[in-house]
Amino acid sequence: MKKLFYGLLFVLSLQASAQERITFQEPDPEILALADFVRPPQIKISSDKAWMLFTYRPTYKSLAELGQEEMKLAGLRINPRTNMESSTIFFNKIALKKIGQEIEYTSFEGMPKDALLAHFVFSPDNKQLAFTNTNDSGTALFVLELATRTARQLTPYSLNATLDAPFQWLRNSERLLITSLPKEKSALLDPSKDLPTGPVVSTSDGQVSQLRTYQDLLKNPQDEANFETLVQSNLQFVDLHGTITKFKDKAIYAGISCSPNGEYLMVTTITKPYSYIVPASRFPQQTHIYDLSGKEIALVNEVPLTEVMPKGFSSTRTGKRSLHWRSDQPATLAYVEALDGGDANQPAEFRDALYTVEYPYTGPSKLIFKMKDRYAGVVWGNEKYALVNSHWYNTRNVKTFVVNPSSGEARLLHDRNSQDVYHDPGTVYQERNAFGTYTMFLEKDKTLFVGKGFTKEGEFPFVEELDLRTLKKKRLYTAAASEMQERIEQLVNPKTGELFISLQSATVYPNYFMKNMKSGKQVALTALENPFKSLEKVHKEILNYKRKDGVELSGTLYLPAGYDFNKKEKLPLLMWAYPREYKDKTTAGQSTANPKEFTFPNYGSFIYWVSKGYAVLDNAAFPIVGEGKKEPNDTFIEQLVANAEAAINAVDQLGYIDRKRVAVGGHSYGAFMTAHLLSNSNLFAAGIARSGAYNRTLTPFGFQSEQRNFWDNPKLYMTMSPFMSADRMKTPLLLVHGGADNNPGTFTLQTERYFQALKNLGAPVRMVILPREAHGYVAKENIFHLLWEQDQFLEKYLKH
Repeated sequence: MKKLFYGLLFVLSLQASAQERITFQEPDPEILALADFVRPPQIKISSDKAWMLFTYRPTYKSLAELGQEEMKLAGLRINPRTNMESSTIFFNKIALKKIGQEIEYTSFEGMPKDALLAHFVFSPDNKQLAFTNTNDSGTALFVLELATRTARQLTPYSLNATLDAPFQWLRNSERLLITSLPKEKSALLDPSKDLPTGPVVSTSDGQVSQLRTYQDLLKNPQDEANFETLVQSNLQFVDLHGTITKFKDKAIYAGISCSPNGEYLMVTTITKPYSYIVPASRFPQQTHIYDLSGKEIALVNEVPLTEVMPKGFSSTRTGKRSLHWRSDQPATLAYVEALDGGDANQPAEFRDALYTVEYPYTGPSKLIFKMKDRYAGVVWGNEKYALVNSHWYNTRNVKTFVVNPSSGEARLLHDRNSQDVYHDPGTVYQERNAFGTYTMFLEKDKTLFVGKGFTKEGEFPFVEELDLRTLKKKRLYTAAASEMQERIEQLVNPKTGELFISLQSATVYPNYFMKNMKSGKQVALTALENPFKSLEKVHKEILNYKRKDGVELSGTLYLPAGYDFNKKEKLPLLMWAYPREYKDKTTAGQSTANPKEFTFPNYGSFIYWVSKGYAVLDNAAFPIVGEGKKEPNDTFIEQLVANAEAAINAVDQLGYIDRKRVAVGGHSYGAFMTAHLLSNSNLFAAGIARSGAYNRTLTPFGFQSEQRNFWDNPKLYMTMSPFMSADRMKTPLLLVHGGADNNPGTFTLQTERYFQALKNLGAPVRMVILPREAHGYVAKENIFHLLWEQDQFLEKYLKH
């Protein structure tokens, strides 16, 4: 007994020694100087292109903010105090500038104190700016009159923003529709204290289905009651004087849309029965049309509970989908319906059809266009022209058709690989019409496309004219090559040639200009400063290299400021990457890496460490290719190793690195990649894996871009699980995960179980669970500590 007692003491002491008592730390000064910066503002342009809105927020959230009360229900995370999603980002300051004038307005009467602002929306007439403010008692609606720069509160702190923005403007800009908490709101139940009346039972009727793993689902009747309490709202109108009138009684409002003529509202509600295996977006729904008096015009759609889905990313549910107002007509509904039962695995001549139905919405519906692939969106123009898009995931094919909505005549405009960035035709320019909605720009049967302009030689944004009668294209403008990277943010006026653009370089923070594409004249609109001055002299270049099978790869290489290219000191190398699947080698080899893109370091990369003497290869290309009938994951590990080997060879051949001191890192699927590389190669001295999934049997109905389930190919799932090869992992690994990860599949348990396996198998591994963080990290304390952990780990295993 004595031997057993001391043996147990010894085991317990080992377990205790593996658990560190540590407080939050900050990284070294070189990294802290980059991480502790003032975030530049976000910019929003009014629809008449007259106003620029600058919104400012703290660089990080605080751990205290993440610790506020949170309810996890039906796939949602709700703050019951504010009646908003708990992940909502709040802004604490705004500024306004009239385009064409130098004055920037930063002071406004009537603004709330200690502001927590969100949901900024200009009125249709662009005379008002609506937004919400949140305090300890809830969320309220404010409106700022732009001419007088005076704000006023229109509602009490009782708005409900749990499912969507809690307000929207009506077309006349005189009233807004709001979702407000019912006065008779029920008290929330505590499932841990409420005595159950029976077990929780789920059943299946035997239908085959393919559902991914979801988080934060309903679990019991108490959750159902709390879900209803939090998401139910009354629908009300409020005018600019703050007068509130009733529209509809309480329900779970999942979507509201005003007709182009402003006379009708399409309202979608969630109904019972709820589900314990799918999130709220798959609960039953009804869609009604009402006039502004609240009179029901028609029930236009009913969607049952969707717990059964056919296999495949090109599969969909049956019934009407994508219900929306046709933007070029006063009050015409458009919708899509599957012609193949929604099952991509069944042969069918046509997959989807686009229909419209006019007031009074009792039918019959008019067929606009049938497509051989799955519907992917429509841009309405007029009675003669609309652009209809389709896609098919298995082949990555996308098509665009020029369709005559009146006759149904259709002509193929684009037929391409969705991942082919070098031949991306751009996005059709849309212009506000008399209704205040957006339709395809049309002038003498011609329209315009604005494209990003990626090429093998660089990035050259463009404006192109398309003749819809002949389908011939004419290039009107292409950004010229220069030291600065130009990007077209918005086409402002196609007749005068005015463009809203940004200019940036590796060391010049993006600023905005108004440019005339005909004359070339440009006027500065902003003068935002570079918040990362210490990186200005860092060497940055795009490396282009090839994998051993000929696939072209690229990555952005950073070397420390003052690096001596004559002596070529051998530096440790940090590689950050994320695998992406492709169906052909040509598109896999295309690159959007740009040496003229501003270097914006953040916790999601290794760029910080260039300030500490490391070489960094950021966004190293890690394509996984499956051509023809082969799937990318059939050779996932082999291609991962080939990508990594090619990247290391490319930097090593330049003479910059010590290839014995290379670390790899990634987040989410990049963490999954990192674990595989350490288990299946000897290329790395260390790895950092953040918020990954390591056991694919816990995501048995598909993951990332894999459509096959575990029972289709058990060997694949086992091979694709780093957990199963934990006994081969002997390279130092830093595992990091958010303690409240909400991403499907990347449960915090994934890292905890992987760590236990590695630890018990003798691998050098360290696990850090960041408290209260979801899949992405936002709290200042956690992010600074993460940087410290990574720095300590890299110093230990790469520097020393």
